[in-house]
Amino acid sequence: MDDLMQDDDWFSEEAATFGDRLAGAREAVGLTQVDLARRIGVKIKTLRGWEEDLNEPRANKLQMLSGILNVSLRWLLTGEGAGVSEPATSADELPEVRDLLLEIRDIKSQMTRSADQLGRLEKRMRKRLEGSVA
Repeated sequence: MDDLMQDDDWFSEEAATFGDRLAGAREAVGLTQVDLARRIGVKIKTLRGWEEDLNEPRANKLQMLSGILNVSLRWLLTGEGAGVSEPATSADELPEVRDLLLEIRDIKSQMTRSADQLGRLEKRMRKRLEGSVA
């Protein structure tokens, strides 16, 4: 884990997922999940799925999100371009909190990579099984 993350790295593609950036931008403009879901015309379950990286919005909803959240479409997708700043930390916040948050994000990122790898392995196995049955 990088001990020294740059402020502009907080929402980068390597450090954050689409869902992280969506949730961060939503919070930055002061909207609840319910408020944002209503404004873009989706169910709260759908929005939660996006923020938890279980699903991804279609192009028309992405465009609406970037407009409502006042961030660029590119930033939402990659963390590059016009977006929101790193979450502010209060002066009285414990120094360990930032380190814990970074460690949580690192583990989450590792889990995502592992899940991707697992999916690729499962796909290879299914192809081999289908080949041996035929």
